[in-house]
Amino acid sequence: MTFWDVFIPVLALVVGLAAGFFAGIFYVRKQMEKMQNDPKLMQKLAKEMGLNINKRQMQQVQRMMKNRKLK
Repeated sequence: MTFWDVFIPVLALVVGLAAGFFAGIFYVRKQMEKMQNDPKLMQKLAKEMGLNINKRQMQQVQRMMKNRKLK
């Protein structure tokens, strides 16, 4: 068993984990941007989390998300 037999798989694992992490961040940010523009999507997410929010709370959440800058 040589150095390369160990190094290449470990390197591939590290690169794969890093790529997956950044792809996940990109996906979540895109979903958050969609949610800001679609109140129905936010309402659906709230119901899935077991929350029943009214119109005033929905507007408050939208304002809060718009004020938060996604980098």
